[in-house]
Amino acid sequence: MQKGVLAVEYTPGKIMPIRIEDEMKKSYIDYAMSVIVSRALPDVRDGFKPVHRRILYTMLETGLAPDKPHKKSARIVGDVMGRYHPHGDMPVYDALVRLAQDFSTRYPLVDGHGNFGSIDGDSPAAMRYTEVRLTPLATEMLSDINKDTVDFAPNYDDTLKEPVVLPARFPNLLVNGSSGIAVGMATNIPPHNLGEVIDGIVKMIDNPAVTSKELMLSIKGPDFPTGGLIMGREGIKKAYETGRGIIRMRARTIIETTESDRARIVVTEIPYQVNKAKLIEKIAELVREKKLEGIADLRDETDRTGLRVVLDLKKGTNPRVVLNKLFKYTQMDHTFGIIMLALVNGRPQVLSLRQVLSHYLEHQKEVITRRTRFDLRKAEDRAHILEGLKVALDHIDEVVELIRSSKNVDQARQGLMERFKLTEKQAQAILDMRLQRLTALEREKVDEEYARLQKDIEYYRAVLASERMVLEIIKKELLTIKEKYADARRTTIARDALALEEEDLIAEEDVVITVTHQGYTKRLPLATYRMQKRGGRGITGLHTREGDFVEHFFTTTTHRELLFFTTRGKVYRLKGYEIPEATRLARGTAIVNLVPLGPHEEISAVIPVADFDHDYYLFMATRKGIVKKTSLAEFKTSRSSGLIALGLADGDELIRVHLTDGNQEIVLATRQGQAIRFHEREVRGMGRTARGVIGVRLEGEDRVVGMDVVQPGAHLLVATERGFGKRTPLQEFRVQSRGGKGLKAISLTARNGLVSSVKVVREGDEVMCISAHGVIIRVSVDDVSVQGRYSQGVTLMRLEEGDRLVGMARVVAREEE
Repeated sequence: MQKGVLAVEYTPGKIMPIRIEDEMKKSYIDYAMSVIVSRALPDVRDGFKPVHRRILYTMLETGLAPDKPHKKSARIVGDVMGRYHPHGDMPVYDALVRLAQDFSTRYPLVDGHGNFGSIDGDSPAAMRYTEVRLTPLATEMLSDINKDTVDFAPNYDDTLKEPVVLPARFPNLLVNGSSGIAVGMATNIPPHNLGEVIDGIVKMIDNPAVTSKELMLSIKGPDFPTGGLIMGREGIKKAYETGRGIIRMRARTIIETTESDRARIVVTEIPYQVNKAKLIEKIAELVREKKLEGIADLRDETDRTGLRVVLDLKKGTNPRVVLNKLFKYTQMDHTFGIIMLALVNGRPQVLSLRQVLSHYLEHQKEVITRRTRFDLRKAEDRAHILEGLKVALDHIDEVVELIRSSKNVDQARQGLMERFKLTEKQAQAILDMRLQRLTALEREKVDEEYARLQKDIEYYRAVLASERMVLEIIKKELLTIKEKYADARRTTIARDALALEEEDLIAEEDVVITVTHQGYTKRLPLATYRMQKRGGRGITGLHTREGDFVEHFFTTTTHRELLFFTTRGKVYRLKGYEIPEATRLARGTAIVNLVPLGPHEEISAVIPVADFDHDYYLFMATRKGIVKKTSLAEFKTSRSSGLIALGLADGDELIRVHLTDGNQEIVLATRQGQAIRFHEREVRGMGRTARGVIGVRLEGEDRVVGMDVVQPGAHLLVATERGFGKRTPLQEFRVQSRGGKGLKAISLTARNGLVSSVKVVREGDEVMCISAHGVIIRVSVDDVSVQGRYSQGVTLMRLEEGDRLVGMARVVAREEE
């Protein structure tokens, strides 16, 4: 046998060679078409897949009308399988359950008793425990099915007939939607509001040339059973015009205030097809992983009155920030990909909104036409019988005599046909007539019924001759269904489709951010620290662990970009609001939870940036007196792993960074009280990875403790470890060339200690000083004495035994910053 050839035996003794490739293609195509047509995709006319159609038809046959008692689901599933659907029982039961779930189906078509699952993903009870019957709306799907309104086809074993499609007196494909995965294609049609869809069809009846845009004035968009919000109309518009689109759904939330003046977020509606229990688990997981700050308690208060998930927030937490993070990290913000794919004449086709309504309307025209023909035949047949009865009543004596004289029924029937020119049906009707019909009253009823039938026949013939009348019937019956079953829209369509950035929900305000030596950071409103007089004791800014102290702190705003420079010469970016806000005494959040610091890597400088302008530079200084200038634009790129800010020699580390315009004078100060002033033009611009040049030449164990930018008429405020400080006019520090030893800035003794920090200040400025024990004091520089370079300074801050001043920052107004 040849390679790649499959031998197939068709008849005894006969073997035909077939190529495997050809057989596989044919078999797979047959399988694919079976899945597409018979299982996975809905029909555009009634919006049903075969299994749903068979379930409803079986329930109708079983007599499960809305006014009849419920019957076990197992009975229905068994009947569906035995009569029409030769597949597994669980797929049939799953489809039946979905038709009864009010959180899955916008307008349930099955009325269920028992446990049919929940929005938490709970499974329904076994089919032997649950009971079902049709809902009143479901009967509209089956209305007039016995009037030859739709075609019937043999079932799987050719013993019964089943409907190829249901009459579908309302557009179920749009009203309840559909989803399914076939072979090589999928459908995902969202549910809609019944009243809106009917209004859209009525608009199409009144104006066949109506556009999708005009239809959207009636059909505003999907209407999900779970409510929620749809963000924007662009996705809806695209889906309605092309058959494909993506819409963004959001949970509906309420922000409440508790009696203890704390904020609370209450979720009352969630996006369609989102599992509530898994959503709550995800929120709890985010809280545990500290990706979601500010939530004090999370509980599910859902009951029979409606969904309610409550998130109690910590005091001072901005609920809008938490809400935006919930939208960002959880399925409270979820997308729905619309694919309006349905079977049109047995072929899968992606349809626009107008096409879906048009195909449905054509189906209804056929249903009404076939129903009218059926009613016309019935009316004509009855009128024909009544015509015979009228003849008999007009000649009753002769008819009675003829029947009495006949030997048998056949002879009587034949005699009536010949004597009065009747048809066989008319003659038989006369023979079947009861004697009570001979009364005058019964004769009058026959005449009335005959006159009424003549009018009906005339009407039916007029309908069949006029498409306009057919459309008016469809319109009238749809409006009746709307009046009986339509309800208010549940899903709100919001105007703006753009997701809000987190900072859009955060007020821009001045804040103080601290970073401790052991790597804890927090954010506080600037107003937390009231201004005090020089020499005050200050207020406790935070409680630190034993051996920890605040090493960096600065003032900025919540919207500024923050560049975190590390001792290893790397830089990380965060927004001001991304630093978690904490209480005045809280230690804060570990910085490693915000930026991925490496082993032995610490934050050495943090500066706020409004925007990455090409005309600005970052001027850096290292512990060993090396300086470097790099264009700010080179830091516009952001990486989660950080960027290289400068190359460092062994044993050196980055200590300070300042934002400059490239035309500033720089002052460096050392621990031993030396200061050097030089123009930054002496330092050429370098790339991010360059090492830099010598800024100040150090002696012995001396090291650089501070760097600042010189301002006209300003002073150099020098602070020492023992809480002493002074202001010295910058004009006393002449401009030198970089690389020198500098000039004496302060006389150091055992009384005032070594230099801890320096700042360039002007009259009216305020500074904040902080100690190693976490005590912060806010001081006006006007209260600090102006002294010469060789003086020792005055008390800035009274320190407790063992405490020392470790940092100082100038309070800057937002506009100035």
